[in-house]
Amino acid sequence: MSRVLHYRMRLRRKRALWQAFRARHDLSLLQDNTAKIGADDVLLVCTLRNERIRLPYFLKYYREMGISHFLFIDNDSNDASRSYLMQQEDVSLWHTKASYKKAAFGVHWMNWLSRKYCHGHWTLTVDVDEFLVFPFSDTRPIDALTNWLDSSGRRSFSAMLIDMYPKGPIDAQVYQEGQNPFEIAEWFDSGNYMISMNPEYYNLWIQGGPRARVFFPEDPYNAPSMNKIPLVKWRRDYAYMQSTHMLLPRGLNLVYETKGGEKASGALLHAKFLHTFLEKTEEELERREHYADSREFVAYHKQMEKDRDLWCKWSEKYINWRQLEILGLISKGNWA
Repeated sequence: MSRVLHYRMRLRRKRALWQAFRARHDLSLLQDNTAKIGADDVLLVCTLRNERIRLPYFLKYYREMGISHFLFIDNDSNDASRSYLMQQEDVSLWHTKASYKKAAFGVHWMNWLSRKYCHGHWTLTVDVDEFLVFPFSDTRPIDALTNWLDSSGRRSFSAMLIDMYPKGPIDAQVYQEGQNPFEIAEWFDSGNYMISMNPEYYNLWIQGGPRARVFFPEDPYNAPSMNKIPLVKWRRDYAYMQSTHMLLPRGLNLVYETKGGEKASGALLHAKFLHTFLEKTEEELERREHYADSREFVAYHKQMEKDRDLWCKWSEKYINWRQLEILGLISKGNWA
């Protein structure tokens, strides 16, 4: 890496950390259970808005995986999300009315909480509709993965986002509170993905799946990115730069092998496409708080007016992580 590029990256990271420090003023602490965090706990950081119906299963899923403490930022929900979270003893909760867009789509807030509370901890940063699957996750807790990553000298773990959807119109079945969303959204695209490497940050850039196929068929390069690095052994001087797509220092983005073989990786099963998606799309179109003036939600709305079925004859029904490994979407690498 040239000296000029190295200096530029240092400046970007310092700027991101300064922005996170300033953004702390956006956050009001509602519930502080951080004193319960143990030295070896795996933590979870999440920003949400109006996700009350999803929270019971989300918490159940990650508690069973072995997450010990949740740090939530509520972006001014009006659906009782806050009151529900304040009943949970393993949750610390912050509230903000500030702009999601001006906080780099929540990144400044999450970087601040991670800097203050997650130093030295393996930390999972996800949305409330993202569910981590990793090799052996059906039989091993998440600390089995993080212990192996520690012993392998790895500081980060990638998980490709896989959009899940039902067969038939997405509003044909009503999602019930506490329900496993993948009882409804059972299908995914097993192929149809484009992968490139970002030469500046070193992270992989992945696009495709049903969002490229259905919502951006004539402009797939503007489809949402599917690459994620959600699990990181956090340090105070780390910073996400764009959602969980990439971080600084750049070495954290090297989650793939370049000299043959494979590094272990997982998937984030994305339960966006339930009946709640239609209401959420309308809300976000009105708020205009997402990337590129909510371009993604404009495409969603336009397509949903014509056809609400994402299923096609090439869709694959989800079984387990081993199926994803066979399809080349995750890898156990040399973890046995």
